[in-house]
Amino acid sequence: MKYIVVLADGMADYPCPELGGKTPLAYAQTPQMDGLAARGTVGLVRTVPEGLPPGSDVANLSVLGYDPRECYTGRAPLEAASMGVGLKPEDVAFRCNLVTLAGDGPYAARVMVDYSAGEISSAEARELITAVQERLGNETIAFYPGVSYRHLMVWRGGP
Repeated sequence: MKYIVVLADGMADYPCPELGGKTPLAYAQTPQMDGLAARGTVGLVRTVPEGLPPGSDVANLSVLGYDPRECYTGRAPLEAASMGVGLKPEDVAFRCNLVTLAGDGPYAARVMVDYSAGEISSAEARELITAVQERLGNETIAFYPGVSYRHLMVWRGGP
């Protein structure tokens, strides 16, 4: 038998006063999801083992049949694979996010106010990451443009 797994990633949220005390999901009109739930099998599963960070990267490994306690290496290697960036066993991949900081003072005194760099476009982000690669990249460190604020840095040969 073949199955389709619909993973509602990122749908958990807190109730909002602006939505009458409901969560965004409880407030939303969801006829397609309601139809899937009515026709399919709905259940709960623990996809994140105790002691691991509760993120979609860990959960998706579990859903795909891998034990994240044995093979979890962080989000960056998955990002590298999705971008077509090959990694050798000795390479270390890092997510390289563009963000927005408030203030004009010293870096240590600034505060991150937006995790997505103002929802930066992929085209603008590509220009920035390309400039970072030109100035900081070398035979050991390489920066790769991704989508919107999400990018990749690879340390060839690792520490």
